[in-house]
Amino acid sequence: MSALRGFVVIRSATLAIQPTLPSVNENNRLRLFAGSANLLLAQEVARYLGVDLGPMVRKRFADGELYVQIQESIRGCDVYLIQPSSSPVNDHLMELLIMIDACRRASARQITAVIPYYGYARADRKTAGRESITAKLVANLITEAGASRVLAMDLHSAQIQGYFDIPCDHVYGSPVLIDYLLNKQLPDLVVVSPDVGGVARARAFAKKLNDAPLAIIDKRRQAHNVAEVLNLIGDVEGKTAVLVDDMIDTAGTISEGARMLRQKGARQVYACATHAVFSHPAVERLSSGVFEEVIVTNTIQLPEDKYFPQLRVLSVANLVGETIWRIHEDSSVSSMFR
Repeated sequence: MSALRGFVVIRSATLAIQPTLPSVNENNRLRLFAGSANLLLAQEVARYLGVDLGPMVRKRFADGELYVQIQESIRGCDVYLIQPSSSPVNDHLMELLIMIDACRRASARQITAVIPYYGYARADRKTAGRESITAKLVANLITEAGASRVLAMDLHSAQIQGYFDIPCDHVYGSPVLIDYLLNKQLPDLVVVSPDVGGVARARAFAKKLNDAPLAIIDKRRQAHNVAEVLNLIGDVEGKTAVLVDDMIDTAGTISEGARMLRQKGARQVYACATHAVFSHPAVERLSSGVFEEVIVTNTIQLPEDKYFPQLRVLSVANLVGETIWRIHEDSSVSSMFR
C-alpha cells in the first residue's frame, strides 16, 4: 500500500487465491505483452505469473498512425495481450487490434486479448432506430484481427459474451471489492443498486456481504450521462449504504443516488465500482463530500489529477494473473468465484 497526497492506492488486495505457478518459468510457451493503456497493471500481472513482459516497440508516425512490433520470437507460443480500451478509447482499441495482428502474423499458436475494461460496451442493443450496436462491432473487430480468445472483466452486460464467435472468459472484480469491505467490518450494511438494470449485480454483491439487505434506486434517464432520481425501494435509514455499479463515468447517476440516500437517512454512503472511467466532471462530484469512500479497481490506469482523498484503488492483478494461468493450464476459471 502506498499513500499519495491524501488518497490511497492499494496495489495488492488480500484475495483468497492460491497461486499454482511452480512451473511457469519452465513453460516458455506463455508470453505476456502489454499495450500502453495500463502498463502498471500489466507489470503487476507479470510479477504474479513470474514472467517478464515481452519486448515490444510502440510508436506513432507523424500523421498519428500507430506502429507495433513484437521484438522476440513467439512462433508456436500462447500469447496474452493486456490492453484495456480506456480513454483515449479509439487509440487504445486500435493499438490492441494492431498487437493482435502482429502476433497472428508472427505465427503465435494462440492469442488471448486480455481486456480489463471493454470500451464501447454501453451500446449493447438497439433502443431506437438507426443505432449501432458498438459492443458487437468491437467484438467483430477483435475476432477478425486474429484473437483466439478474450478475457474480459465486468462487462457492462453479460450478453456481450455472446457477441464473440471465439471463447470469452468473463471474470468479476467483485471479490476484490467485497474482501476490502468485509475487512472494514462496516456496521448495518445495505447494498444499493443505482438503477433497476443493476439489480442482479447488486443482489449477488449483497449475498457475498453476509446476505446484506438490498435497496434499489428507481431513476429515469433523460439523455446520455444525465440521470434523474425518482424513488428509493428499500430501507436505508440509519444504515451504511454501499452503492454498487460496474463503472463510474461522469458520476451523475451514483452521486445523485448518494444524495437521495443521505436524504433518506443513510448514516454513511460508500461507492463501489470495478471501472473508474471518471470522465469530467466525475472527480468534482465524487469528492463533494457525499461519499465516505469511493472504492474502485485498477482496470483503468488513472492519471494523478483524477485522484482525490476519498478514493481507494484496489489491484486486480492477482485475479487477472490467476485467470491467465488457469486458461493457459486448461483448468477451471469459474471455480475462482464459487
